[in-house]
Amino acid sequence: MSIKTNKSYTKRLRVTKNGKIIARKRGQNHFNAKESSKVSNSKHRSQAIKMKNKDRGRFLSNSF
Repeated sequence: MSIKTNKSYTKRLRVTKNGKIIARKRGQNHFNAKESSKVSNSKHRSQAIKMKNKDRGRFLSNSF
Protein backbone atom coordinates (compact mmCIF):
# COMPACT_ATOMS: atom_id res chain seq x y z
CA MET A 1 0.00 0.00 0.00
CA SER A 2 1.33 3.45 -0.86
CA ILE A 3 1.37 6.50 1.39
CA LYS A 4 -1.46 8.99 0.83
CA THR A 5 -0.72 12.62 0.04
CA ASN A 6 -1.27 14.98 2.98
CA LYS A 7 -4.10 17.09 1.48
CA SER A 8 -4.30 19.70 4.25
CA TYR A 9 -0.60 20.48 3.85
CA THR A 10 -0.85 20.47 0.06
CA LYS A 11 -3.57 23.16 0.10
CA ARG A 12 -1.22 25.64 1.80
CA LEU A 13 1.46 25.40 -0.89
CA ARG A 14 1.90 26.67 -4.42
CA VAL A 15 4.44 25.43 -6.93
CA THR A 16 5.83 27.94 -9.43
CA LYS A 17 6.53 27.10 -13.06
CA ASN A 18 10.23 26.67 -12.19
CA GLY A 19 9.41 24.20 -9.42
CA LYS A 20 9.84 26.41 -6.33
CA ILE A 21 7.45 25.75 -3.45
CA ILE A 22 5.84 28.91 -2.06
CA ALA A 23 3.86 29.32 1.19
CA ARG A 24 2.91 32.06 3.64
CA LYS A 25 4.95 32.60 6.75
CA ARG A 26 3.51 30.70 9.68
CA GLY A 27 1.80 32.19 12.70
CA GLN A 28 1.19 35.68 11.32
CA ASN A 29 -2.61 35.89 11.21
CA HIS A 30 -3.26 37.94 14.34
CA PHE A 31 -1.60 40.19 16.92
CA ASN A 32 -0.66 42.60 14.14
CA ALA A 33 -2.72 45.64 15.22
CA LYS A 34 0.18 47.48 16.87
CA GLU A 35 2.71 46.68 14.16
CA SER A 36 3.76 49.31 11.66
CA SER A 37 2.50 48.91 8.10
CA LYS A 38 6.02 48.02 6.93
CA VAL A 39 6.24 45.12 9.40
CA SER A 40 2.70 43.85 8.83
CA ASN A 41 3.11 43.91 5.05
CA SER A 42 6.33 41.93 5.29
CA LYS A 43 4.51 39.32 7.38
CA HIS A 44 1.97 38.76 4.60
CA ARG A 45 4.55 38.05 1.93
CA SER A 46 5.14 34.50 0.84
CA GLN A 47 8.43 32.70 1.23
CA ALA A 48 10.10 29.81 -0.55
CA ILE A 49 10.26 26.46 1.22
CA LYS A 50 13.21 24.13 0.88
CA MET A 51 12.05 20.53 0.76
CA LYS A 52 13.96 17.31 0.23
CA ASN A 53 12.89 15.11 -2.68
CA LYS A 54 11.76 12.41 -0.27
CA ASP A 55 9.45 14.80 1.57
CA ARG A 56 8.29 16.35 -1.69
CA GLY A 57 7.22 12.94 -2.91
CA ARG A 58 5.39 12.26 0.33
CA PHE A 59 3.51 15.52 0.67
CA LEU A 60 3.07 16.58 -2.95
CA SER A 61 3.08 13.33 -4.90
CA ASN A 62 -0.42 13.35 -6.38
CA SER A 63 -1.04 17.05 -6.75
CA PHE A 64 1.99 18.43 -8.62
